[in-house]
Amino acid sequence: MSATSVVLPPLVEPAAALSREEVARYSRHLIIPNVGVIGQKRLKNARVLFIGAGGLGSPALLYLAAAGVGTIGIVDFDEVDMSNLQRQVIHGRSDVGRPKAVSARESILEINEHIDVRLHEYRLDNTNAVELFAHYDLILDGTDNFATRYLVNDAAVLAGKPYVWGSIYRFEGQVSVFWEDAPDGLGLNYRDLYPEAPPPGMVPSCAEGGVLGVLPATVGSIMATEAVKLITGIGEPLLGRLMIYDALAMTFRTIRLQRDPKRIPVTELIDYDEFCGVVSEEASDAAAGSTITAKELEQLISSGYELELVDVREPVEWDIMHLPGAVLIPKDRIVSGEALASLPQNKHIVLYCKTGIRSAEALAVLKSAGFADAVHLQGGAIAWASQVDTSLPVY
Repeated sequence: MSATSVVLPPLVEPAAALSREEVARYSRHLIIPNVGVIGQKRLKNARVLFIGAGGLGSPALLYLAAAGVGTIGIVDFDEVDMSNLQRQVIHGRSDVGRPKAVSARESILEINEHIDVRLHEYRLDNTNAVELFAHYDLILDGTDNFATRYLVNDAAVLAGKPYVWGSIYRFEGQVSVFWEDAPDGLGLNYRDLYPEAPPPGMVPSCAEGGVLGVLPATVGSIMATEAVKLITGIGEPLLGRLMIYDALAMTFRTIRLQRDPKRIPVTELIDYDEFCGVVSEEASDAAAGSTITAKELEQLISSGYELELVDVREPVEWDIMHLPGAVLIPKDRIVSGEALASLPQNKHIVLYCKTGIRSAEALAVLKSAGFADAVHLQGGAIAWASQVDTSLPVY
C-alpha cells in the first residue's frame, strides 16, 4: 500500500462460532488468509442497514446475504413497479405491485435462510434516522435523491456510524465511504464532497434521465465489497476517496477527498426537503393558485376550451409517452428564455412534466415573463396516466 493508504481496524467483533453448515457454505472465504474463520465470524456478527431496495440495493443485498452478513436491515416503503425490473434484479415479474422490502427479504432468504432480515417499511426522516442507525454497525446508502443523501449523512454523523455511499446515472457510477468518527482523524462526510445541494432540477434523477440496466450491478457490488472490507478490517477502504466508474469507456478512476475547512459541524437534523429545495421557493410561489389536476385538465380538453398544452420534459421522455395534443418544449429552453417568443399570448398555457417539479420551475419563469394565466399539471404525466388515460405507459 502507498504511504497515504487508509487502514482501519475491523468494524465488528467476531461471533462465537461457525456451525458445520456455515463452514461448508463459506469455505471459499475461510481459505482466504485475509478473511479466514475470524473474518467470517465478523461477518456473521455484523448488522448492516441498506437504504433502498432498488437498483443498488439489488446486487448489494444479495451479495451481502451470500457473504454471510448476519443481520441485514432494509429501509424501503415503495412498491415494485414494472419499470424497476430493467435493473432491480432482486425483484421479479410476480413482485410487481408488492412492497419492495418484502420482495427483497424473500430473495435474500432464498439465497441464505440464516440471515436475520429486518424490514423498516417507512420513510426515513429526521425523527427516526438516528435512532434506527444506532441499531446497526454499518449503513449503505443507495438512494437517488439529495434530500435523503444529506439526511443519511447527518444521521450517520450523529450516530457515529460509517456508511458506504453509491450513486448511478445513465452510464456513470460513484462510490465512497464516509465516517466522521474514523480513527486517526481520517474522518470525512458527504458534505466534504458536496457542501451544498445542487439547485432543483439541475441534476436529473434516474427516473428522469435514465440509467443503463447493468450499471447498478457494478456499483452495487463495489458497495458490498466495501462493506465486507470494513466489517472484516481488510484492504484499503474508499474512505477519503471517490471512485468514479464510466461504463461506456470502461474506466475506473479515483479522486482523493479532503475535509472542507468551511464545513459547518453537524449538530442536529434539519428539514432536508427545504435544504435541498425539492421545489424552489420561486416554483412553489408560482404554483400556488396556478395548479390544475388531471381531472380538471381532462374536463377543459373535453369542453373544447382553447389551450396550449406544453410538455417540458426531454425528447426521449416524449418518445416514451406524451399527452394528446401537447407540444414539446424542454424546460431548459424555457428557463433560458429561448422558447418564450414561441409561446402563444392568446391561449391558456398548461405545462406538464413527469411529476410536476420541472413544470413548476418552468411556470415560475413564465410568470415572471408576464404569462399570468399559465398553470401547471399537478402530478404531471404520471397523474394523467393513472387518473385519466390508463393506457399510457408509466415509465
